[in-house]
Amino acid sequence: MTKHSSQWLFSLAAIAVLVLIFIYSNNAIEEHEQRPMPMRKEAPQRPNVSVINISADSYAAHVSGFGELTPHFSLTLSAQVNGQIEHISKQFEVGNTIKKGDWLIKLEQSEYLAALKEAENNVAEATLALLEEERQAIRAKAEWQASALPGQPDSELVLRQPQLLAAKAKLRYAQATLTRAKKDVRQTTITAPFDALITARNVSAGSFLQTGHDVASLYSVDRLEVAVPLSSQDWQNLPNFSQLETPLKVSLRNVENKQTWQGQVLRSHQHIDVETRQRALVISIDKPLAQQPAVFAGTFVEVSLQGKLIDNVWKLPSSSLSQRGEIWYVTADNTLAKIIANPLFAHSGNIFIPAPADLENQTLSILSHPLNSYIEGMYVNPTEDHINE
Repeated sequence: MTKHSSQWLFSLAAIAVLVLIFIYSNNAIEEHEQRPMPMRKEAPQRPNVSVINISADSYAAHVSGFGELTPHFSLTLSAQVNGQIEHISKQFEVGNTIKKGDWLIKLEQSEYLAALKEAENNVAEATLALLEEERQAIRAKAEWQASALPGQPDSELVLRQPQLLAAKAKLRYAQATLTRAKKDVRQTTITAPFDALITARNVSAGSFLQTGHDVASLYSVDRLEVAVPLSSQDWQNLPNFSQLETPLKVSLRNVENKQTWQGQVLRSHQHIDVETRQRALVISIDKPLAQQPAVFAGTFVEVSLQGKLIDNVWKLPSSSLSQRGEIWYVTADNTLAKIIANPLFAHSGNIFIPAPADLENQTLSILSHPLNSYIEGMYVNPTEDHINE
């Protein structure tokens, strides 16, 4: 082999080696790029959650509602006869209380007294006319019998029966006129129809009143009432009032100044209000102006009363109910679970919900402040939260 041939073979071998090195390097780079990236294992995040430990118990339901106190009776007193005012009672002032039968104003009554005397005279004359007609009827019957004529008279006029009926009718009319005249005289004095508070006076001394003229506005002071609309759930929480041995205590609180009074259940509406779609319970306060402090019509109050005892109920803070109406709790393996809650009632910052049948015998750790971001099965680190009762 010549020297030239050896150099050519050496060059080919060097080129082959370079190609092999290139192929190997390229494969190594591809394998390095395709290998999976190493992942660092991190411990699962367990957020801290505040919980309260609760178990089902029996609680007396609490029912409450709002309404406006209204008087038992309220009316606008009006004149029943025409006349000029002669006298006004010193008690006839706005804000005063009056007794049933107390007079407020007196009208000039000479015209009505004259009509009364005329009616009395008409009754006397009609009575006399009837007596005379009865006597004539007796005489006519005796004369007919004495005539010995067969059968009955051809006309009732013979025995004076129509005349007698007319005399009786005239007497009845005269008596009715006398009754009306007496009533007109009584109505010249306008009196209170019940124990009342005067809320408006619409007349003054010397005024001339016509029938129907408004005289005063009154409302009764025997009691005030408030009709409280209640939901179907509230009615289910109430006891059967007819079976109670003692009257149910009812508390009424002035929404504005927090004054309180005691009332009683008076009755319940037996119809559904077309606006609220609820049925109302009527609560009353007797002798409102004698209460300490006095309570007035128009006061807006919150009414609270105790309902029946309900078993297997959870008592939870209101904050434990999520915006979606859910109650979250921590399971035995420290994961989150939830239930849909339908509170039976609420009272003093707490809600009371029926415990599910599968959980009513367990003590559960309920989240006191659940978040919307929570999901079921999430691991958490529960810490007990002490809620004030």
